[in-house]
Amino acid sequence: MIGLGQILGRTSVKGVSLGSSGVVFIALLAGHFGFQVSSEVGMVGVVLFIYCLGIGAGPSFLQMFVSRGKTLMLLTVVMMSVTAAVAWGLARIFQLSPDLASGLFAGALTSTPALAAATEKLPVGSDVAVGFGIAYPFGVIGVILFIQLLPRWFPEMAAATGASGYDLRGEILRELVEVTNPSLNGKHLRDVTVLARMNCQVSRIIRDGQLQPIPAGFQLEVGQQLLIIGRTGQIETVIETLGVRSSEAQCILDVEHQRRLIVVSSKKMVGRTLKDLHLLSRFGVTIARITRQDIEFVPGANETIHFDDILRSVGEPESLDAFADYAGHRARTAEETDLVVLAGGLIAGMVLGKLSLSLGSFSLSLGMAGGPLLAGLILGHFGQFGRLSIRMPRAGRLLLADLGLSLFLAQAGSQAGDQFVAVVQQKGWSLCAVAIILVVVPLLTGLVAARYWLKLDLLEMAGGFCGAMTSTPGLGAVTSAVDSSIPATSYATVYPVALVLVTLLTPLLISLIS
Repeated sequence: MIGLGQILGRTSVKGVSLGSSGVVFIALLAGHFGFQVSSEVGMVGVVLFIYCLGIGAGPSFLQMFVSRGKTLMLLTVVMMSVTAAVAWGLARIFQLSPDLASGLFAGALTSTPALAAATEKLPVGSDVAVGFGIAYPFGVIGVILFIQLLPRWFPEMAAATGASGYDLRGEILRELVEVTNPSLNGKHLRDVTVLARMNCQVSRIIRDGQLQPIPAGFQLEVGQQLLIIGRTGQIETVIETLGVRSSEAQCILDVEHQRRLIVVSSKKMVGRTLKDLHLLSRFGVTIARITRQDIEFVPGANETIHFDDILRSVGEPESLDAFADYAGHRARTAEETDLVVLAGGLIAGMVLGKLSLSLGSFSLSLGMAGGPLLAGLILGHFGQFGRLSIRMPRAGRLLLADLGLSLFLAQAGSQAGDQFVAVVQQKGWSLCAVAIILVVVPLLTGLVAARYWLKLDLLEMAGGFCGAMTSTPGLGAVTSAVDSSIPATSYATVYPVALVLVTLLTPLLISLIS
């Protein structure tokens, strides 16, 4: 069931795919024919999935409250709150059960954490996966269509950001450029403002027929051959400023020794910008790309470094060694997971989930979704306690999260499958109407808030909407069509906030409807 679901999830139609959520649709079909997965398996999946999300989001979550992401977080709070309020109102109007309403809420947001929180809160055999399965396609398609319509609604903003019609490709490219501009003689790279403005990096120079890392104290001269990294639409401007594309034959590139992926864990770097760190002058190292929240982008000079950022660093072997020590990178711990620490974190999350707070007749607990999420956020934020490293390597974290999600979706879908056809036959059209409203209303509310209250530009809005709706397919549609990394960084900024909010709002919604 998981295997077929993953195959379905990887099937792409015009660039849109279901991802791991494909498992729930295969599971619904399997459940219809009587196949069941035990609730214990689903609970194991929930704990693993949610805890890994918390570990991944923890390093950047609290930083958002003191960084440039404040306005984007306000947008997330507005959109999430409106979605929950609309779900509550529609449940009253259409006489929906708490399980169907919460499933529609999770599906409209394409949020598997919300589905996990609802399933954990509701009894076994509920229709939460039915609602999720109905609303999910509307959530995926609705966000993509909405994002595509933005530049048509605001052509003046689109023109100002260079995103008119989203008709530009946004691939990260490497171009070899010959410096021909005489006004650049003797200048340092930090003095060439177009590099920062276009989010491009100069990572190497040709010397003795080979591409070599940019040395500390480097100065530009006419005739130099430089390797530029940037996105299409931006890199062309840099080339025009520096000179022309080089006709130099392909050079020998010592990739293994002059490039390294370095994971940031040092407090000396976290929270500071690349401009403040002066990595080129201090270490002779250039940061060509950054991977954050599974999104890769070319950083600008004002990009703030987050804990657990993966930096694609270029420099001489000695320089890279010195920089790796400064960044807190340790080769072995960057690739291995301490199973004792992992087990301790999971146990702490389950203990937190079991705790409850009673206020009269009302009892509140985090559950097996909220508890592991909170534990993961706290542990992920601190990263290290003395000599004990909490972090998990990205590959291990993604594997456990995907495994946990697949187990949970298999269980949730199979449990709901035997009722899926009956529920759709009884309330099919009304459920589709509710799903459409749950997608459209928060997007329109977010548009008004972003445009007239928070004053966000078009690309920030696009990334913010995708993050607030936890829509990775929507982000994929934007980043494949624009020439800027702003949508990706905006998405990475609000996504951890959206994860926390949706996990907290889902149990609250169920309690209010019950």
